[in-house]
Amino acid sequence: MMVRASFYCFLILSHLVLLLSAEDEKGYIRNCPASFYCGKLGHLQFPFTSSNQPECGLSVIYGCEDSDSNADKEIQLEKEGRMLIVQKVNEYNTLLIYDDVLQRELDSSNCEAFQHNFSLPTSSLLSFHITNIASLFRCNVTLDIDAPEYFKSSCKDQDIYYPSQNELRSLTDIPSFFVGCSSIQLPLKLPSNFSDPFKWLSSTFVVEVRLSHECGKCHNSGGQCRLDKKGSFFCAKGNSMKVRVYTAVASVVGVGVLILTCFYFRTKLSSLHLLCNNKSRTHENIMAFLRNHELLAIRRYSYNEIKKMTISFKDKLGQGGYGGVYKGKLPGGCPVAVKILNESKGNGEEFINEIASISKTSHVNVVTLLGFCFEGSNRALVYEYMPNGSLEKFIYEKSPSRANYELTGETLNKIAVGVARGLDYLHRGCNTRILHFDIKPHNILLDEDFCPKISDFGLSKICPRNKSIVSMLGARGTAGYIAPEVFSRNFGVVSHKSDVYSYGMMILEMVGKRKYINIKTDCTSETYFPHCVLKHLELNEELAPQSIADEEDKERMQKMVIVGLWCIQTNPSNRPTMGGVVKMLEGSIESLQVPPKPFLVFSSQITNPSIS
Repeated sequence: MMVRASFYCFLILSHLVLLLSAEDEKGYIRNCPASFYCGKLGHLQFPFTSSNQPECGLSVIYGCEDSDSNADKEIQLEKEGRMLIVQKVNEYNTLLIYDDVLQRELDSSNCEAFQHNFSLPTSSLLSFHITNIASLFRCNVTLDIDAPEYFKSSCKDQDIYYPSQNELRSLTDIPSFFVGCSSIQLPLKLPSNFSDPFKWLSSTFVVEVRLSHECGKCHNSGGQCRLDKKGSFFCAKGNSMKVRVYTAVASVVGVGVLILTCFYFRTKLSSLHLLCNNKSRTHENIMAFLRNHELLAIRRYSYNEIKKMTISFKDKLGQGGYGGVYKGKLPGGCPVAVKILNESKGNGEEFINEIASISKTSHVNVVTLLGFCFEGSNRALVYEYMPNGSLEKFIYEKSPSRANYELTGETLNKIAVGVARGLDYLHRGCNTRILHFDIKPHNILLDEDFCPKISDFGLSKICPRNKSIVSMLGARGTAGYIAPEVFSRNFGVVSHKSDVYSYGMMILEMVGKRKYINIKTDCTSETYFPHCVLKHLELNEELAPQSIADEEDKERMQKMVIVGLWCIQTNPSNRPTMGGVVKMLEGSIESLQVPPKPFLVFSSQITNPSIS
């Protein structure tokens, strides 16, 4: 086997040397600088270049040689197209572009705005992609179409058709009834007045420059991407032929040695290869996400800044499934909580979920994300600091951090209502519907006034507002809080009602406090906690005597129990929405009906239990 491998290595080595020796010198070029200065845009590098060195890049930015560093820099995306102002260039080959001509036309509702078309060119070297772009159709005659998903706006002697708000995007297939019309693509922003396209078109947009696979491979190997006279791609090299041959020989010899080693350590190397591929995929997934969300109003910190704000992780607040949480301070003195993530699981899904979900929110009962760090293998999330920590330390008898503090019935009810409002906001109040999938006391943080805030969106899923049902591979969440349909689709579909179930289990714990339950009848089941709660409801017993100060407190606790039991109904369609939960908790107890038992509970049938 070793002899055969050596023979194969020799053949590969021989062929590569012959091929390199036969190659002509057309690819020899002069060296280009690794980066160049472009005024207020800072130092840029390939694929960008300045107008005085056009051969050193693929996207030429004009005005870099201007002595005034604050002067506008411009770029021409299309051949013979007009110049556009570059406001920002980041390290992920993404530009923030401003079209001043289009802005003037939008401000004055000028129909000339629809004469533009941002259908950007592609080549064998690179392509341009606008992050948010919509397809519109410019028609010289009024169409008689029956398509309610399209809107029409008349502009001079033309009609402009565009899809409904939920369908605004770049279309690949043009509907047949628009044949004969001009298809145009224009950048968009979130519509403030959807009936007026001048209000939701945007003159500021993000353009991503993507290298072709061949060009990227060429650049990473030290070459430069070129087109010959026939328009075919070739990789120009800056090294002499002799150096290239020697380099190739040395590389192939090294590869040959590696191949021989693999015969002995095949299993270990396969595992290592798989691990490296997974890490590479994780890194690429996160990089792609950050490129597409460059305009998020969340600060990105370096790892050194994270270490500085936490004083090298001196004060540890807690440990979660995805990493430790440390107390820190921003330069202005504002206290923060910094979560340092462990090695990413699921291609960096939990890191992406946190930023993607929480960046879309702004609610008093959802924790605020102030910044993040993504630097090599170091990942961190910076949150507002919650002085009272998580809810779990106040509702478990033997919690090591409980600090002998007993929450009153009024405070427990306030927390239950606040969490319900936060979930209702996530389900209905955002531009997109956010399903949390890990509601539990550990993920409810309390500020100095015990106002609750939902945190830890690592398992969340995002879907359109008009869609609730989601598809998932396998269960996600924490045992004891996971809805039955998440385990098995035989119980129903996975939707926002799965969060309702987790919420119900949580508020039953808040009232019952598990370890505090003092049951006067036989209740030996430890596998399904609501069994014990139902027993107490049957016997009209007080579930949390330590928290009940008066009749008003008793009524609050009973409402939370009834609402919790409604939330954990086995059939998702029998559970209320979170908006319904808020109304139930804030309404009178007389308006509440005791729910049927989930069939997972086998105690006797409840018959008119007293709830007064």
